[in-house]
Amino acid sequence: MTMATLRSPVRVLAIDPGNVQSAYVLMDRSYRPLRFGKIDNEQMRETIGEIMTEHALLGARANGQLMTVIEMVASYGMAVGKTVFETCVWIGRYMEIVGDAERMFRQDVKLNLCGQKRAKDTNIRRALIDRFAVHDLKNGKGTKKDPDWFYGFHDDIWSAYAVGVTYLDKIKEEAEW
Repeated sequence: MTMATLRSPVRVLAIDPGNVQSAYVLMDRSYRPLRFGKIDNEQMRETIGEIMTEHALLGARANGQLMTVIEMVASYGMAVGKTVFETCVWIGRYMEIVGDAERMFRQDVKLNLCGQKRAKDTNIRRALIDRFAVHDLKNGKGTKKDPDWFYGFHDDIWSAYAVGVTYLDKIKEEAEW
């Protein structure tokens, strides 16, 4: 499936792959994070399988209502090392499990959320907080007693979420055409 053929997924599984660990966010179409984490890659494979099984039992996957989007590695002319190639291997392993996944480049995320390709992770995080945080406008997390939108987020979970948000934004933009 491509973004053009999938109009309204019920849930999106967004993955920020890494060479040893990967981050993921399972979110609904209103951008609400339902489940997230940063885990070892072998455990990520199991988590993907669990999420797919849960949705198959609910009948959602058969209706095309669960979509997986994975941040894709891109070369911009710089030399890369072993860790980048190992990340590519994991992307392939994840795509093998889900079968039909969208790939999202980091530049697309930067353009969507910040309006420029030179945006950094801090700019992306700020854009997400400005857009979704309700009361903790500094870091978007809140406290255990008073959690905000991003309560529990850390490390690369922000990147996985940004990939999912960009995917949903593009689907909603195409649906308006």
